[in-house]
Amino acid sequence: MALPFLPGYSLNRNVGKEKFHKPQHWGFCNNVRMLMNEDKPGIGGELCLRQKRKPKYSAFLKEMGIDAPPWVAFDKQVLSFDAYLEDEVPEKSQENYRIRRYKIYFYLEDDTIQVNEPGVRNSGLPQGTFIRRHHIPLPPPDEDQFYTVYHFNINIDIVFYGWKFKIYDCDTFTKIVLKNMGVKLNAPGQCPEDPYLKMRREKLDFVKPLRPYESFGTLKQFLNYDRKVLRFFCLWDDSTSLFGDRRELILRYFLSDDTIEIREVLPHKSGWNAMPFLLQRGKLPKYGPPGVYQPGEITDRIVLNVYGGLVENRVDGYLLDKYKLGKVHQEFYKDSDLSIGTTINVWGRKVLLCDCDEFTKSYYKTEYGIENFTSIDCKPPPPPKIERKFPPYTGFGSEEDSLRSCIGLMPTPHRKNFRKWMEKDSYGYISNTLRFFAKLITHDCADVDRLFVISYFLSDDTLSVFEPIERNSGLTGGMFLKRIRVKRPGQEVFKSELSEYIKAEELYVGARVNVNGYLFLLLNADEYTLNYMEKHSDKFPMSSIELALQKLKKQESKSEELRNVFIAADDEQRKMVDYNTFRDILMTLTVGELTDHELITIARHYHVPEDAYEDVNVLIALAHERFKRNTFENFERLIANCVYQDRENKKVLPTKDIRRLCKSSRLPLTHDLLVSLLSKFEDSEGQINYESFFCALNWRINPVPELEPRSYLKERCEDEWLGMPSPIPVKYINYVKLLKEVFGLEDE
Repeated sequence: MALPFLPGYSLNRNVGKEKFHKPQHWGFCNNVRMLMNEDKPGIGGELCLRQKRKPKYSAFLKEMGIDAPPWVAFDKQVLSFDAYLEDEVPEKSQENYRIRRYKIYFYLEDDTIQVNEPGVRNSGLPQGTFIRRHHIPLPPPDEDQFYTVYHFNINIDIVFYGWKFKIYDCDTFTKIVLKNMGVKLNAPGQCPEDPYLKMRREKLDFVKPLRPYESFGTLKQFLNYDRKVLRFFCLWDDSTSLFGDRRELILRYFLSDDTIEIREVLPHKSGWNAMPFLLQRGKLPKYGPPGVYQPGEITDRIVLNVYGGLVENRVDGYLLDKYKLGKVHQEFYKDSDLSIGTTINVWGRKVLLCDCDEFTKSYYKTEYGIENFTSIDCKPPPPPKIERKFPPYTGFGSEEDSLRSCIGLMPTPHRKNFRKWMEKDSYGYISNTLRFFAKLITHDCADVDRLFVISYFLSDDTLSVFEPIERNSGLTGGMFLKRIRVKRPGQEVFKSELSEYIKAEELYVGARVNVNGYLFLLLNADEYTLNYMEKHSDKFPMSSIELALQKLKKQESKSEELRNVFIAADDEQRKMVDYNTFRDILMTLTVGELTDHELITIARHYHVPEDAYEDVNVLIALAHERFKRNTFENFERLIANCVYQDRENKKVLPTKDIRRLCKSSRLPLTHDLLVSLLSKFEDSEGQINYESFFCALNWRINPVPELEPRSYLKERCEDEWLGMPSPIPVKYINYVKLLKEVFGLEDE
């Protein structure tokens, strides 16, 4: 029963308020006396509240030889008393009072008391902390004083806030402490038994097992096999029935109680309703369905009703029938009935056990000595693949759009490869476009000398053809074929299948490409195209240096002849030859084994590096030409920005800062040209004098002579000279390195 008021507070509000709010409790002199551990009275000659609560253990601690304050000496030391009280129960006829047991804890460090009631199962009473820990005052008329350890003993009554507790015993530690303090302990008593609990226990004692008693012994099986489950993979072939199908199942046999549970494994997009269980956990009869039984027919025991007769004090009872007359006998599946290849009856459904897990195999191997666990394939044979036929292309729109109208009732647009477009679309200096220089293969004299630029866009596999405009040629030039996907030749126009288009792997130098009936010969490629194809040599085998050198190694018998030809062509003994000579020699000796693109790949691999911008004047002249073309004259602002960044006024800045400033100011210079210019003006410490650098670039103040047009080395293709200013892939090739790495020939 809960207390009607908070423990630790006086019922008389005026008295409690008057005592607690006296000014002497917080006065300076009383605080000093309290800190000095003195018991002198305060203002008015009365002890303060905290001095009244302070434990008086000085004499005891001196006798024990402990030189420490009580709150230190008795820290974490608690006295435990066993007590009870009689709680009246006026509302029930079965009991008039109730015996409630309590634990009284007395804390020696500060004389606080706590009362707890141990929990009793199914009591229906709020139990736990009965009185919280605090200083408990003595009953009236001594309510201004508090309980101390000397108020406690065994076999005494103690009153807390009107509740009368009977202390009948305590623990061993409490007895030792009280004896050391000089308290004479009384003899321990006993707690009386609760009459209601006694009555309940007597009732339970009269409830005995029915005779003859039968023990089923399921506890041992449960303890031995709990959480041990046999798992079988099963097949229920219901394909013979209407709308039936082959169903894959998982059977779990619980060894703890011989019950079976069956779940269904539904494939993706099967169309069947996802049910949690095909068979809920329970015992599975062997010969089911056995029929419908009335309640009470299926039971473990047969109970007989014993009639007591027509006497006044008759006794009616029940008795077990040991002969079990009228009991319905059913056979259920056991673990010994389950094995791979066995067909079981699941309420009229034939289920085949096809396989089991490793635990099940180890269990049967240990218990029954079974070694053969050959599994049965429960997967159904693959259904015949029905080829879907589509009507031929109608000629309206694209082939993809026409096909989408045949797939669904609601035509949807064709979805392009957006991921490929995002990865291969041009951005920055990366164009993702393969450009080839080509000529038209024709017998028409007017079209023999026409040259074209074929661009292949990797983002969407489209192709465009552009004809450079040449003055006084009699040809218009310009766009020859707009950007579209080009079909491979020889395909039927009106067909059900999608057409095949020209791929990037089919394009290489020397290839012949049929573009809508026009036959083009690819003569050369730009630097980006060659670099891209060499980087992705797995897709472009013509740019693979390994494959090209393997073809060249097949001519090992002509290696000596090849070296002599190279030495004869090298008049100045520089160990290198120009590209045209290199091409003529290899084409002659390999007799068509190498294509033009493979020859370019070898030449680029063994080329002699050259510095395109050896002279700083050439670099400045190239920069001035670009500045004039773009009318760029904002050099004073660039110098002002450099002066602002030069806080120490050293007239120099790091090279990376100058390069960042040039990029942010959008100077019309290529990346390679800018890097070459910065390297020419860079000192040993990686810094540049910005005034001299930008003054040299100022084409208004410091003009330089214009560059003379560069004489390009003509490239020979298909044994004829083309009158076009296309630079060859490389100028010179180191043939000595080629002979050493391919044929192992050393230089003589």
